[in-house]
Amino acid sequence: MTWRLTLVLMTSAILASPVTAASLHAQAQRADPLQQPGARRQELEDRFRQRSGDLVRRRLQLTDDQAARLQATNRQFEQQRMGLLTRERELRRELRQQLMAGATANETRVGELLDQTIRLQRQRLDVAESEQRELAKFLRPVQRAKYFGLQNELRRRMQELQGPGAQRGPNRRRQGAPNRPSGLE
Repeated sequence: MTWRLTLVLMTSAILASPVTAASLHAQAQRADPLQQPGARRQELEDRFRQRSGDLVRRRLQLTDDQAARLQATNRQFEQQRMGLLTRERELRRELRQQLMAGATANETRVGELLDQTIRLQRQRLDVAESEQRELAKFLRPVQRAKYFGLQNELRRRMQELQGPGAQRGPNRRRQGAPNRPSGLE
């Protein structure tokens, strides 16, 4: 499974059942949707979202109104999370490049990048807090807690499906690649 598809699936903020996640993984293994026309990829993502939404609805015992509002809230916060994720990836890449420069690393720029990374983490927490406030408008506290657990379970399952090296994207360390500074991958 490509890292781009995994990223989309992991950040969708909904949970797939083991059967759904496994079947999606198997489909992606047979034919990489990123190498096919956009329609195939969209079909897989739509099917994943539908099955995941059905599972979340059943587990949380959502009403039609709650399910519709949850879907809208997911879309709203997904855009923010993706923006933060993209920015974090850029910061880590630049910080890694600076540190790999060794003695010629720009100390001032490294400091700026570290400060930006901390601000980004704070923004991520702010988004999560805003999302929880929005969810509190239409979900009971127990439903919100279960949903939070389901989101974490999804992320963990997707990493398990990918196996060792699951976090590796095109710029990630591969077997036999030179060591990079720890904490930056």
